[in-house]
Amino acid sequence: MLVDLHAHYPMHIPMGQPPGARYWMTNTDRQSPWDKFRAWLLKELDDQDNFPAPNEPAVTIPNLKEGNVGVVLSVLYAPFDEMDLTKEYGAPPEEQYFEDIANQLRAVEEEVKTKYDADAAVVHNQKELADAMAANKVALIHAIEGGFQLGDQEDRIRQNVQNLAGLGVGYVTVAHLFFRQIATNAPAIPFLSDWIYHLLFPQSGALTKLGETAVGAMMDNHILIDLTHMSEASITATLDLMDQIDTQKTAPVVATHAAYRFGKAEYNLTDEHISRIIERDGVIGLIACDHWMTDGIRGKTTTFDESMQVLTRHIDKIAGFTNDYRHIAIGSDLDGFIKPPLVGLEFPKGFNNVYDFLTTHYNSRDIADQIFNKNALRLLGYWGAEKPAPEV
Repeated sequence: MLVDLHAHYPMHIPMGQPPGARYWMTNTDRQSPWDKFRAWLLKELDDQDNFPAPNEPAVTIPNLKEGNVGVVLSVLYAPFDEMDLTKEYGAPPEEQYFEDIANQLRAVEEEVKTKYDADAAVVHNQKELADAMAANKVALIHAIEGGFQLGDQEDRIRQNVQNLAGLGVGYVTVAHLFFRQIATNAPAIPFLSDWIYHLLFPQSGALTKLGETAVGAMMDNHILIDLTHMSEASITATLDLMDQIDTQKTAPVVATHAAYRFGKAEYNLTDEHISRIIERDGVIGLIACDHWMTDGIRGKTTTFDESMQVLTRHIDKIAGFTNDYRHIAIGSDLDGFIKPPLVGLEFPKGFNNVYDFLTTHYNSRDIADQIFNKNALRLLGYWGAEKPAPEV
């Protein structure tokens, strides 16, 4: 069984009017010709640059079942709120963004309940997770990508984060693609080199006051903090703040869809930050994106065997920090505009072959199980409850 720490299930979900609108649309009472154009545009981008084939998303319940994905962190994200063209670059968040993400959350719950109740369930706590696993259902746990969606003022952020904890949100990826006065981010647009990204989208600093408020509120409510997408300065500032709040380092931290920095890509994690994640008994979910995983190793993968050579380079490097495999998991980022993925990992079913490969490669089913589910389930033991996560 695979626990996928980061996959974009909501990317394909319709949301009512206008026809073809998707979860990332604004509320129905705010839709306009501009909103309809954005709906059309993102559908075209999905079909050409995201989904494996037009109108064929990778992250669906049938595909997750076929891939033996038992738990998936289902990523809520409203791209046209982050790229709000009514605002100047770097503008602070708007209050409305939180309502958009809440509507998206409800749309996911409605689809899963009405269409896939026999095979899947959105789970909100440890008991529901255990029940879904016992029933052999795909368990979806809400996650949010982009702290700009948490609120526009400190008091609202605290209240919204508390509400999200009650709705079962597992983690928040605090930074994302563009700086919105929460935390500075690493360049994460594959077709732009890091230096061009910095030229086009300058930013300075690290974790802002709003970002500090979000991190503190998340720790107060047992929502995991995802360091993915953060600049080096933001990662350091976030970990420093966590150490001030939690001096005993009892709260784990996660990088849900990341990679080791073999090359120069700022998106990938440094030795220093991997060591600090490990200090908090955290987990690094390895991304399926060819661009980030091959950086500093080789050119694009062309076969499944080449993909496995790349994957095991990252696994072995991270395992070398502690001489064990306790801090490694999978965070595919499928349907998250990572096209092309590592060859063979275009759909969740490809991870069945990954599991078999790792079992043979390491001559250990236990190591494969650690990477595929045990480490992630241990991490999720912190999520929203005091009792530990269920064992596989």
